[in-house]
Amino acid sequence: MMSEPTPDSRKNALAYSALPAIFVFFWSTGFIAGKQGLQDAAPFTFLFYRFLIVAAVLTLLAFAARAPWPPLRALVPLAIGGVLVHAGYLSATFGAMYVGVEAGVSSLMAGMQPVLTAVFAAPFLGERVSGRQWAGLALGFFGVVLVVWNKIGLGLGTPLGMFYAFLSVVCMTAGTLWQKRFGGAMDLRTGSVVQFMASALVVLPLAYWEGFRADWTPSFIASMAWLCLVLSVGTISVLFVLIRRGAAAEVASLFFLVPPTTAVLAWFMFGETLAPVSIFGMALVAMVTWKTRPA
Repeated sequence: MMSEPTPDSRKNALAYSALPAIFVFFWSTGFIAGKQGLQDAAPFTFLFYRFLIVAAVLTLLAFAARAPWPPLRALVPLAIGGVLVHAGYLSATFGAMYVGVEAGVSSLMAGMQPVLTAVFAAPFLGERVSGRQWAGLALGFFGVVLVVWNKIGLGLGTPLGMFYAFLSVVCMTAGTLWQKRFGGAMDLRTGSVVQFMASALVVLPLAYWEGFRADWTPSFIASMAWLCLVLSVGTISVLFVLIRRGAAAEVASLFFLVPPTTAVLAWFMFGETLAPVSIFGMALVAMVTWKTRPA
């Protein structure tokens, strides 16, 4: 006979059930904060400083909590995962927005990630994607397209920008699969220090090439603080918890909700309107993501 859930187990289950919504909301704010910060800094310089600040904060937290550091044999796998998720994904995303791709269009490209993750989850992780899940993925992607359809003719930017946007999806997909397979057991504090330091080393030559150009205005400092503390420390940790506890394809389905959430935030902050077709697409995406959410 199964035992009754304890109050603590019920609280933990309730807290975990809220993580997908928390992740989607705060991940979506990254497109807006990033776009704002890029007005005052070159993209790779922005990321170099961001990675160093996050690594420093996490190092202090790790020493304060006496968190265990990963063994030497785990450093390379952790570094690879960090470079894909942080240096690869964020460099490509910031590069796309820096050359003129709208935040909404960048988030549309991010909406392709669940499909790519589902395609590669089977051979890389041995996860099975059912026909019903494939149908849901197709509907979710269709909903993403509807949400940002009115932006397609306005913010595609240059071919280079669209290449960056697509590269960001490839990097995040590869990073999600790699983290699921090789980084599931890492301590989120010390493991993340390794990943952010590796990412800082990767973008260092590019930041040097930019001349470390950054204007530390109040707006830039606010964007940097939000991206470092809320996104890189808090939201990335939530993502890794979700990856650790759920199937990669299921967790990736949450990225379907990023474009409509970004559109809502843009409406709230900048007064951008949503067409009826976008509202329908948001509802479709929400329904699909709820059906494929991590258990």
